[in-house]
Amino acid sequence: MTPRTAAAAFRIVAVAEALSWIGLLAGMYVKYVPETTELGVTVFGPIHGGIFVAYVVVALMASRVLRWSPRLTVLALVCSVPPLATVWFERLATRNDRLPPQREVRAA
Repeated sequence: MTPRTAAAAFRIVAVAEALSWIGLLAGMYVKYVPETTELGVTVFGPIHGGIFVAYVVVALMASRVLRWSPRLTVLALVCSVPPLATVWFERLATRNDRLPPQREVRAA
């Protein structure tokens, strides 16, 4: 796996994990506040769980390929727990040159 591929996979899974958190939080709100339906939790619970596991695996792979320090790796893993923290970590890692930059798309 190349560093660019690892970075791209990490970015995709980090954003997907954050979006699945939003879906799960919305489902929990509907379940517990107006107490109308459990459908949101039923749908987004397994989706979020699967993406969470994928994030942990991809973060560990990216850590190895991109040669992150143990401290940065632990931070990436800890950021999988609070809602939307994976996007924050992705931005931090990009800003600090720990993720290779995305390819620029130029208009012809």
